[in-house]
Amino acid sequence: MSRKVPDKWQSSVKAMKAVQVAFDMDEKIQLSIRKEALEAGLSPSDQIRDILGLPINKRPKRPRLTVSLAPSDYEVLAEKYQLAADQQLEIKKKLMDDLINYVNQQPSQN
Repeated sequence: MSRKVPDKWQSSVKAMKAVQVAFDMDEKIQLSIRKEALEAGLSPSDQIRDILGLPINKRPKRPRLTVSLAPSDYEVLAEKYQLAADQQLEIKKKLMDDLINYVNQQPSQN
């Protein structure tokens, strides 16, 4: 018995059928691919697709960095910033300020 996928989900069907492939390779090779991706403004995944001659999504992506924070991380950061651990938005703002200050204090690499 086959069920029809609702129309609003049709665009997701291809993505659901995709299989992620992980590569365990020499650290030097991984670093080289990551650097090339960064210089080309691509994700490492898109850089690998480009190297392999596969199509890549040319839509501009919102550049962002991510980090996973556990509840215990929020507790540590809340103490650091003198906030409550449940004030996650305020903690995020302080984190962004710290990252911006960190980069601004680094010697210029241009």
